[in-house]
Amino acid sequence: MRYSIPDLEPGQRHDSELNVEKSRFIAWVAYTSCIEDVDILLHQARQAYPDASHHCHAFIAGAPGEQNAIGFSDDGEPGGTAGRPMYRVLEGADLGQIGCVVTRYFGGTKLGTGGLARAYAQAVNQALASLPRRDHIERRQRRLQVDFASEAETRAWLADHAIPIERADYDSAGVTLSVGWPEDDGPSSTELHARLKGRLFLPD
Repeated sequence: MRYSIPDLEPGQRHDSELNVEKSRFIAWVAYTSCIEDVDILLHQARQAYPDASHHCHAFIAGAPGEQNAIGFSDDGEPGGTAGRPMYRVLEGADLGQIGCVVTRYFGGTKLGTGGLARAYAQAVNQALASLPRRDHIERRQRRLQVDFASEAETRAWLADHAIPIERADYDSAGVTLSVGWPEDDGPSSTELHARLKGRLFLPD
């Protein structure tokens, strides 16, 4: 499966700020491959803005459409006015492995439940508008066994198809390459088999 994720390193974040009726909504968006990453992002936001009114969050720690590693929180705002609208924006953006925290400083004017929901959703939308993105390809490990004479050609073919080599094990017969094979409609091993004129063995 191939989908878009934030083009951010672990621990890096993308920031945006929105002002609505003198309330500040500070959005942090990050690459979150697991729920622990979301906890870290939330902790950092609370440390950075300890006097803020609320730190609401939402996340999808998996592929778009994920139903298990997802979540959101209103953090004391009226129920359904913060976390859920934020999550719906993430869901609608068709992004995966993404988490966001929106920190709010109350400006003295009550926005009402509808106004709050719109403001939190807008804060996330604004952050996503300028968020750098990259394609993520889900992979499974696959082993390729070749003789010594075919190793260089195999490595070159894998590099041409952007298939990473995770490990190389050598023995008297040749080399076994453990690679990250794409789960989507990537290249067929038949092509490599033909190129090596049958000098390829797939033990998996």
